[in-house]
Order: sequence, then structure tokens, then C-alpha cells
Amino acid sequence: MPSIISPTTASQKTMTTMGKVLVVAGSDPSGGAGLEADQKVLAAHKCYAMTATTALTVQNTKGVTGVHIVPADFVASQIEAVAADIDIDVLKTGMLGSEETIIALAEKIVKLSMPIVVVDPVMVSTSGSQLLPQSAVQTLSTHLLPQTTLLTPNIPEAILILKQNGRPVPEIKSVADMEAIGRELQKLGPKWVLVKGGHVPLKSDLTAAETDADRVFVVDVLVGPEDLVVKIQASWQESTSTHGTGCSLASAISANLSNKMDVPSAVRSACRYVEAGIKTAPRIGQGNGPLNHFHSISSLPFSPGYFMEYLLSRADVCKVWDEFVYHPFVMGLGNGSLPLDSFKGYIIQDYLYLVHFSRANALAAYKSTNIKDIARSTEIVNHIAREMDLHIGYCKTFGISEAEIAATTELQACTAYTRYVLDIGMSQDWLALQMALAPCLLGYGAVAQMLLAHKDTVKDSKSNIYWAWIENYAAEDYTEAVRLGSELIETHIRTCSPARVEELIQIFIHATRMEIGFWEMFPAIQSQI
Repeated sequence: MPSIISPTTASQKTMTTMGKVLVVAGSDPSGGAGLEADQKVLAAHKCYAMTATTALTVQNTKGVTGVHIVPADFVASQIEAVAADIDIDVLKTGMLGSEETIIALAEKIVKLSMPIVVVDPVMVSTSGSQLLPQSAVQTLSTHLLPQTTLLTPNIPEAILILKQNGRPVPEIKSVADMEAIGRELQKLGPKWVLVKGGHVPLKSDLTAAETDADRVFVVDVLVGPEDLVVKIQASWQESTSTHGTGCSLASAISANLSNKMDVPSAVRSACRYVEAGIKTAPRIGQGNGPLNHFHSISSLPFSPGYFMEYLLSRADVCKVWDEFVYHPFVMGLGNGSLPLDSFKGYIIQDYLYLVHFSRANALAAYKSTNIKDIARSTEIVNHIAREMDLHIGYCKTFGISEAEIAATTELQACTAYTRYVLDIGMSQDWLALQMALAPCLLGYGAVAQMLLAHKDTVKDSKSNIYWAWIENYAAEDYTEAVRLGSELIETHIRTCSPARVEELIQIFIHATRMEIGFWEMFPAIQSQI
């Protein structure tokens, strides 16, 4: 059977720029908040996370029992070191811990001309622990907020900042009151303010709920330049899995901004991310547990470039693959014991198979969407036509004429195999068609390499009339075809979901069974009758 040279896509890969976010925050050893949560969120958004640690905490889901503040000059040195080496798209803050750190950070933001600054004004943990001295709130307002692109306070934080700055604080009874708070905060310097509504659940008429039973919605309100207002509404969730929600939201926004989203889109997407994180939370810990930071991430069971290795090492594939590669028909080719009539019958059916193999590649051309790939598939069909001419010449050496080949009826196993491949090609996508054809490409190469290494193989054309067949599929051109075909499948398979990978593997397994059926059309040992 011939090689499969499929549409070339490796050169079409597009390079994407990874967003880079520097997080200046404290550490949470339980992993649900702080730097640990920030890095999970950024990884989930395919961003590169950098950190400057402001504080070490002793905490778990039940609360904070200790805080060690990192000296401000050391925090500043961390920021300097990162900025001297890596371009920073977004700087995101969390727990800053002290007035000195706030002042040092504000100075670095100006000195380094940070393009986007997202400030999560962490003051009190979810469990109620004080994480920023009240005396530092004014420092935050005067030094950091004027440098802020987006401020993301919850309602208690927003109220505290306004009170410390002598600003009016309306009683929050509706979404309009949240907008008013956002506008007051905006006057302190931030270009955008997101007032998070989780502390004030709303009734169905979007007024403040007075009882637990009234809780229906949560609304986050984003205010921006030129009176822009965006309201993001979600259903109220009764949950204790809220540890690190503020950190996670601000980091998700930062990730989106680093990936070139506009502010309203970045905020809306991040709100939906956190909403789903609460809904699918893993229920870790005895207190306020963490979110599910990876709810929208699916991981492939193989590393890029190693799908074939993974495929052929799977137990369900190994069983059928070994049966194919070490089939008695194959071993008879290796030691020369295969009955000549069996080989003659096989080689004729292989010729008939190539007719449909050509059809499959013509179908691949139809499934291609650019002229380069269409031309490549056409070349494959022409290559197969030339190989079929070689088949005719090869058959003549065994006393099989072209007329005899043409008059031969296609056997059931050949029909079943080729029509299965064509059916997959018609009903599914290009990659599924290649997976249906892959046992032919990979299998003949594997068989040839196995026979070359096997101790019982007779490696002499005078002593083994099938040695030329083995050499054909062990030759450099066929080995190169296997390599190229494998690389193309590797490239395409990376874009598939885990569920789709499983479907494609089942196609491969079934097609391999069809290959085994091809061997079994003819006896592998001489009949004694």
C-alpha cells in the first residue's frame, strides 16, 4: 500500500502573543487566594504570570492566623528585576499590606510607565481578617488610585475608601446606588471602576434583598469614561466556595486586558469566568473553599508532537496493533514461508485497494479549502496511479498478468475496508479520513521495520522471494512518508478536544482491524490437504 502525503499545514501555524501579567500581592499557602490563585487564573487564560510578593500569610479556608509583611524595598526590587527583563502588559495588585509598599509600588508604576494597572483593593479577607491597615487606605487613595486603569472594590471596600476620603456614601438600595458609588470612586483617579455586587444580592426587581429568600440576582456595575456604564447581571448563588473570588476576578480581567480585550469585554468575560468557578467549585477545605479555576480548560492526554507515541502505547490500541504487525501472514513474509498463492491473491487485492485509496485521496482534495492542499491531494492520486503501474510490473514477476488482475473480483475484506474509509471520509472531517487511512501508512512502515529487526527474517532475495516487498516499505522514501504523514496528524490533532481525540482513536482501531482482515483473506501457511 502507498504512502499517505496529506495537506501541509505545519507552515500555516499562526504564532500568538502570550499576555504577560505582573501580580503584586500576598501569598496564600492554602492556594485559594493571593498569588497562588492569581497564577492559576492567569494560566487558565493562557497568560504568563510574574509575581512580586508583598506578604506571607498563615491561612487556610477557615481564616488568616498570621501575616509577615515583606519589606517595601524588597518588593520594589522584585518589580525592578522583572521589568528589566520582561515586558509587562498589565500590572495587577492584590494584598499590599502596608503604606510603605503602596508608596513604593506607585513610584515604580510611574518610573516604569506601566501601561495598564488593575487594582484589587484587598483590605479584608473572605473570612473577615484585616489585610490592610485602615491608616493605609488614604495612602492607597492618594498614591495608587491616580495611576489606576481599573479599580475592582467590593461594596465594603468601596464604602471604606469613600469614607476615608470624605466622599458621600449613599445607602445601597439599588443598582443605581452602586453606579453612584462607582462615580464617586472614579473621582479619586481610576479611569474605570468595577463595583462588585456580591455583598448586596438583589430581588427580582433589582432592588436590595431584605431576606435570604429574596435573593435572586447579583449585579456588578462598571463605570468608565464619558458616562459609560456596563451592568453585568448573574443569578445569586448560595455558596461557601468564595475564597479568593476578588483575586480571581481581578486576575481574569488582567488576563483579558493583556490579551487585548477592551475593558467592558474583559470585565464581562471575567465575571462569567468567576460565576462558573463558583458554580463548579471543588468543595475543598472546611471553611470558605476556593473556586474551580480550570472549569473551561480541557487537557489533551499527550504532549504536543507525541500523539503517535501516546496512540501506539494505549492498551486498547496495543492489542490490535500487535495483532496486525505480528500477524502470521507478516511473519510468513519475513521468513519466506508464506504460500506463493496467498501472496499472489494478496497483491491483486492490494491493487484493487489502491483504486479506492485513490478515491479517498480525491475526497481529501474535495475536503480541502485552499488550492495548495487541493493540488497536493491531486499529486497523491497521481502518485498512486504510478504505483499501480509498478504493481502491475511486480505482479508480472509472479506470473500475474494485467488482464488477470482486472478480471479478479474484489473480495469481501477489501470491500469492507475501503468502503469504511470512504464512509468515514464522506461523513466526517479531513482528519478523521486521515486517521482511517493511518493504519495503512503507519502499519506497513512498522511491519517493515519489525521484519528488518526480527531474527527469523530471511534478508536475501534469493532465499526469500518476499524480501523485495520488505525492502520497499523499509526504504528511505517510505520512511520519510511515514514521518511527514505522522507530523501532519500531530499538527491537526492538537486542535481537537479530548472527546474528539477519543473518537479519532476509535476510527484508527477499527481501521487497524480492517487491515488485519486484509491479511486474513489468504492462508498464512501451506495447506496440508
